[in-house]
Amino acid sequence: MALYFRQCDSTDLDSLVQLSKITFSDAFEKDNDPHDFRAYLQKAFGSKQLAKELSNKNTFFYFVYDGQELVGYFKLNVESAQSDVQDPKALEIERIYVLNEHQGKKIGSRMLKRITEKAKEMHKQYIWLGVWEHNPKAIRFYQNHGFVKFGEHPYLIGTDEQTDWLLRLEIQ
Repeated sequence: MALYFRQCDSTDLDSLVQLSKITFSDAFEKDNDPHDFRAYLQKAFGSKQLAKELSNKNTFFYFVYDGQELVGYFKLNVESAQSDVQDPKALEIERIYVLNEHQGKKIGSRMLKRITEKAKEMHKQYIWLGVWEHNPKAIRFYQNHGFVKFGEHPYLIGTDEQTDWLLRLEIQ
């Protein structure tokens, strides 16, 4: 498997909207109230919102390809774009998703490796992220890669306030 990572730009907006909605829905739709979920999906992954995020100099989206096939993406934030910590020594992984049909191929691990390399290139001291407390598979994945819990924060899906665990990985 030859993974290729490509930073997104404004010309990728339509593909990013589509991929974001598909991967988020596959991961969480079944566990949420349909009305709240639809409202969140339209707000968080609409063209207007993602165009705004793509134009932010402190936010970076990357498409992940297996050969020519788009298999996932990730979103990184630094400085003021970080959703919580906003530490200049930190890199936030706000989103990291692999299409369902490509899960189980170690793509997520390779994405984390690339993100860690990116953090080193940016001279960051640690990487952090939020993960839903009711997502044991993801929590296990991150913990198996060295992330440790350092806090919690609220996360709204529509009007439903959920709790994300904040996990952190020190950069060696």
